[in-house]
Amino acid sequence: MKKSSGVNAALLGQEAGKGLRVGIVVSRFNADITDRLREGAVRTLLDKGLLEKDIQVVSVPGAFEIPLTLQRLARTKKFHGLIALGVVIRGETPHFDYVAGECSRGVMQVSLSEGIPIGFGVLTTNDVEQAMERAGGRHASGRHGNKGEEAALVVIEMVKNGTQA
Repeated sequence: MKKSSGVNAALLGQEAGKGLRVGIVVSRFNADITDRLREGAVRTLLDKGLLEKDIQVVSVPGAFEIPLTLQRLARTKKFHGLIALGVVIRGETPHFDYVAGECSRGVMQVSLSEGIPIGFGVLTTNDVEQAMERAGGRHASGRHGNKGEEAALVVIEMVKNGTQA
């Protein structure tokens, strides 16, 4: 059963992203999963009216490197919004807690300090299966959807909210 998120794609029309420029930072660690997140995000942005030329994807080694790269992209002032995509899977040591926590904190810090919406699609799961189910699953859209798609919808909505405020 697919779980509900706070995203309501129906609120965003087919052209909701028209004219926007979005940067995506995606980690290469666990690439079999992050590739699915990236594909979902890009597909959703295109479906919502963005042009391919207005989507820039930057890959980084892992989730820990995502915040700095988001900050660098934000400071170019070329983007209306950004998307963070990665996967941190719990292991046998506290490493998971440090990487997941600092990645999340860093992404929020960049968003607030730079004043730019960031769709957060960094998965923090107990195992590979949970991560796969949140990246579209092994079949169709997965039990928990594709968090890359959701992050893309979130960034469009937040950019639109900012222009209406």
